Amino acid sequence: MNRIVPGDCRNMNELTRCNLCEWRCGVNRLKGERGVCRAGLPHIAYTMLSKTLHSYSVTMLGCSFRCIYCNAYRISQYPDACWFYRDYVEPAVLADEAMARMMPDTDKISFTGGEPTIHLPYIEEVVQKIHESNPDIGVGIATNGFCTPDTLERVMDISTSISFEIKAYDTDVHQMLTGAPSAPVLRNASVLAKRAREDIRVFRTVVIPGITEHQIAKIAAFLAEIDPSIPYRLIGFRPNFILYYHPGPSRDLMNDLTRQCKDIGLTDVAWSGYYPAEIPASGSEAELAAQYLKRAGCNQRPRLCGECALRDQCPACLLEPWS
Repeated sequence: MNRIVPGDCRNMNELTRCNLCEWRCGVNRLKGERGVCRAGLPHIAYTMLSKTLHSYSVTMLGCSFRCIYCNAYRISQYPDACWFYRDYVEPAVLADEAMARMMPDTDKISFTGGEPTIHLPYIEEVVQKIHESNPDIGVGIATNGFCTPDTLERVMDISTSISFEIKAYDTDVHQMLTGAPSAPVLRNASVLAKRAREDIRVFRTVVIPGITEHQIAKIAAFLAEIDPSIPYRLIGFRPNFILYYHPGPSRDLMNDLTRQCKDIGLTDVAWSGYYPAEIPASGSEAELAAQYLKRAGCNQRPRLCGECALRDQCPACLLEPWS
């Protein structure tokens, strides 16, 4: 089990020129400069103790993606969503709090978001402090995979459980969904699956009818070629954010996609969540996503948030879907 030991941890000064994700913005987050993720100091939305997962969970604010279907967009698009959360907590304080609140059977601390890897130096310091008290506490990371190779190496070094979401396989679909290309995500997924297979909790994809349903087989083939035993989970989309009025997948669709993944060669596939309505096919997957974006006020084609002049006042982040 890989561990950070005292002295190995990089301190927060790394955020004076932040290049943790593949946008490589180079902004000084400690002086209030904002990159695509809009994050300054690592801020916490909330913490909770999960008895089911035997984990103390820390939800971090900010994200390197701007997903049009995010079910936690007030967290991922912080501070632009104008919501209030817990704020910055010193690493030593969070570590002490976590250790004090863990139950006897709690065996790990987990970081989710938003996107936790944009706050990796902070997470490393928290983990270091926890391991000074108990080196057997595991570390869970839930990520969108859009980090640099160096950041991924550090994530693998500290993690004992990694949940990795692949939003889409094709770049045009991925960009419309997230504002970012898929290539870095697929690169990191391959590295993780080949070099840290024992740390993978799950790969997952949200099934959005008409937008990602035809991406599932491509992702399954990609994973099966690496290792057919990789656990892959299909998550039924729930209407949210810019896709607030877009229906989710039917039970039949979820069953069919699961069967397709198994036929392709994956042996550990399951799904959760479905929607009682059907949506008819309508053009290409990327074009359907583009129609929603246009309605929200985003007309960038191709959609690349890191190159957008409006990234500090993104209309697709500020939208209240019901208004």
